[in-house]
Amino acid sequence: MPNSKLSVREITAEDVDNIADYWLQSDPEYYYSMGCDLTKFPSRSEWKEMLFHQLSMDYRHKKSYCIIWLLNGQAVGHCNVNKIEFGLEAYMHLHIWTQTERKKGYGEEFVKLSLPYFFKNLKLVRLYCEPYSLNPPPNKILPKIGFEFVKSYRCIPGFLNFEQEVNLWHLGANNLVDIRTEFKQ
Repeated sequence: MPNSKLSVREITAEDVDNIADYWLQSDPEYYYSMGCDLTKFPSRSEWKEMLFHQLSMDYRHKKSYCIIWLLNGQAVGHCNVNKIEFGLEAYMHLHIWTQTERKKGYGEEFVKLSLPYFFKNLKLVRLYCEPYSLNPPPNKILPKIGFEFVKSYRCIPGFLNFEQEVNLWHLGANNLVDIRTEFKQ
């Protein structure tokens, strides 16, 4: 990672195929490790329709908002929020698209770079993340960034998931003091 340049930007139309590929072409065991149920996955055309629809909406009306993660200028993942209540809160998800780029320590920095976009553009007061409790990467990254553990509980956290134990993490806008200075738009 010392020679790697990490950056982020908002999703564009050119990213839609990469995100659809990620959701439709990864190893089924990987999806299971994140708490996903493959039988609930939309088709490629449905993924694309959902993503293009969100691209066309202003921040105030988005149901999902996505930041693309770049490693040396190449898109390698994304961080998105959903369950958005504009001006109040949202729920965050973290995804590195290829096995070769996972477990290299990029996630923490990518999330730090993404957070200001969510808080500024969606006017958030708080941000939550509720990863599958058996998915170690997000559960290790979140406290390092300043997220506070709230509780563990059983639920179906999203439309792609099976019922599972999740860990709920919280970050308030007032916890962004160090990160805010890094955000330039």
